[in-house]
Amino acid sequence: MRIVIAGGHGQIALRLERLLAARGDEVAGIIRKAEQADDLREAGAEAVVLDLESASVDEVAERLRGADAAVFAAGAGPGSGVDRKNTVDKAAAILFADAAVKAGVRRFVIVSSMGADPHHQGDEIFDVYLRAKGEADAYVRGLNALDWTVLRPGQLTDDAGTGLVRLEARTGRGPIPRDDVAAVLAELVDTPATAGLTLELISGSTPVSVAVKSVAGN
Repeated sequence: MRIVIAGGHGQIALRLERLLAARGDEVAGIIRKAEQADDLREAGAEAVVLDLESASVDEVAERLRGADAAVFAAGAGPGSGVDRKNTVDKAAAILFADAAVKAGVRRFVIVSSMGADPHHQGDEIFDVYLRAKGEADAYVRGLNALDWTVLRPGQLTDDAGTGLVRLEARTGRGPIPRDDVAAVLAELVDTPATAGLTLELISGSTPVSVAVKSVAGN
């Protein structure tokens, strides 16, 4: 498969690129800064320099053409302000989805957040973030031209992955290593029967491949 990842230099994206490249997939990561390219190449991915905050749908679609799947794993990051929650977590996700439609890439996986809700109340930065993620999710779920899956991980940690997760429509809150999020994403990309599902993810007792198969088609 050829898989294009938005936010290619993110902590989850770099892990995902390594996993996909190791299993023989062709991977491209979209990055904002050329100096990030070496890290992607080291992970086995092609680096595509393109700023999703200023690019047009046509420009992004050109980078997506010929791909079998697209993964939105970009984020403004914990140190960013309100404006970038809207320009990255919301607008860039919508742009990437529109570009996938234009490029004819049906399989689309978006990394969201537990608690994402377009109607979330509040004006603190985290409130704006959850609202922006929720609005992006709602937009993607409204696109019939995409076979979308929305993944909402719990509290992200840098602990070593265990390969054991809980993946359900509702899991309740809990931590999840970034390693395991990447492993679940790699399985989801390859499991189109999970299209149309919004899934929460925390650490659990089920092997990743079994967890993904068990939700597929539900």
